[in-house]
Amino acid sequence: MLGAALLLPQKSPLLPHRTPVDLDIARLLSDTTQSAHLPALPMAPDFEKVIAKGDTLSGLFEQGGIDQQTMYRVLEADLNILALDTLQPNDQIQIWLDDAGQLEKLTLYFNAARQVTYHRFDDGSFSADETNIEGIWRNRSVVGEIKGSFYRSAQRMGLSAAHIQRVESLLKEKLNFARDLRAGDKFSVLIEDQYVDGVATGASDVLGITIDRGRSSINAYQFTDGNFYDEQGRSLARAFQRIPLTRHYRISSRFNPHRHHPVTGRTSPHNGTDFATPIGTKIIAPGDGIVSLVTDHRYAGKYVVIDHGHKYRTRYLHLSKSLVHKGQRVSRGQVIALSGNTGRITGPHLHYEFHINGRAVDPMKAKIPMANQLSAQQMRTFEQLVKVRKMMMGHA
Repeated sequence: MLGAALLLPQKSPLLPHRTPVDLDIARLLSDTTQSAHLPALPMAPDFEKVIAKGDTLSGLFEQGGIDQQTMYRVLEADLNILALDTLQPNDQIQIWLDDAGQLEKLTLYFNAARQVTYHRFDDGSFSADETNIEGIWRNRSVVGEIKGSFYRSAQRMGLSAAHIQRVESLLKEKLNFARDLRAGDKFSVLIEDQYVDGVATGASDVLGITIDRGRSSINAYQFTDGNFYDEQGRSLARAFQRIPLTRHYRISSRFNPHRHHPVTGRTSPHNGTDFATPIGTKIIAPGDGIVSLVTDHRYAGKYVVIDHGHKYRTRYLHLSKSLVHKGQRVSRGQVIALSGNTGRITGPHLHYEFHINGRAVDPMKAKIPMANQLSAQQMRTFEQLVKVRKMMMGHA
């Protein structure tokens, strides 16, 4: 009956019984301000440092209160990214510890576009997560005149050493920079710089080059495939070959970004292709480039990294011997190392990685420049691109 009575329509809405009380308005406002639903501030790291010249990885971990065994576990997680080996002055490292003083999280800050973070699992192992932000790319044109050497002339106009080296590398087959240039010759270089939230990341690339020598002109323009061509669509650099070996070897493990670890069940990507090569097999550069790193890693073993311009990078792990040094310019087909079984592996093989725009891709399937001449359809697109870039460089 009580339930039925409650369901019957009422003649007037029920009003709660209200009792007047004295309110301390000032106190209420103070409590509201303190207990409002504001976003929680992230915990400050227990250790952070801007990398300086002379810093070592073991020294940084020691300063952050991390023991050697934990450092090795982080290095093991880093095997798929190999970011710790690339730390340079002005990069940043941040470390968070738990209540027991054990490493909980570690972040490497390279620039506004790239960070790598390591998180600890309950079993004491670590994950490695890389963040790459595309940002915004802005173009600028650098125009100058030869007064002395090309290097000094370009440097005065604001080109960096890396930009100058890139220009000289691209045009090395067409121009002897020490002998062929004369005072009064003119040059223009189109550069693109990366910005994230209005801040320059330091990432930069050359898009176009023109050198006017009186009646003759030399030019090069980057196409959408990352390769450089002259106005006739002829490649300035020899195209890539698919594998860095003189003959084919059995693929023992394929590229797999979603590979699951058979024991932990976690996703542990295999960012390269493994070739079953006997120890001492010659490894060759698949394209022209500059050696950016030669090092020895506890888990990756001896390995080499080659930069093939801004867009492409290759990496070679578990070597028995490196035959190149950092900063060396290499050509397609040049022997750069011998395969081996260094690092943490079960048998001799070459682990080969191909990166495009900082991301690992399957070298056996990726669309990489493998032709020396643009097709007719590509040429039509290229001609429009060159027309726009000439205008930006003041050559309309």
